[in-house]
Amino acid sequence: MGSYVHAQSLLKQGVKLKGMISLEMIGYFSDEPGSQGFPLEALRLLYPSQGNFIVVAGTLKNRKLIKKIKTLMQSARTIPTYSLCGPADFGSGLSDNWSYWQAGYDAVMLTDSAFYRNRNYHTEQDTPDRLDYKRMAQVVEALVPVVMGL
Repeated sequence: MGSYVHAQSLLKQGVKLKGMISLEMIGYFSDEPGSQGFPLEALRLLYPSQGNFIVVAGTLKNRKLIKKIKTLMQSARTIPTYSLCGPADFGSGLSDNWSYWQAGYDAVMLTDSAFYRNRNYHTEQDTPDRLDYKRMAQVVEALVPVVMGL
């Protein structure tokens, strides 16, 4: 995995990172009630039922970075932004951020929640025409204060 090789090379060089942000599925949105799925039913109490938001996800070790990124993204006021700080079993370890965790770096995943929202994820029906490019651009715009603020 390329991210693992990269993280390990940074570690060997003694590079210090402020954090790594993995962009994992940032383009699938739905305003339909019930369009957002969850790894645990209890999460339905904390997050909207519509899949129209983005999530900054990581583990307890990443909580400060998660909070900072969420706050900075919310300051952009372009896309509703939530956070998830919990065990990697919740799905926060399913992207390239995992490789940086293995190297001891602080890393988070920024996601639309992938297969918890997009029922066609990694199927033949997972095609570019199903993406919401306007809201995907809003996610990218919300990253500007993050990059400037870190």
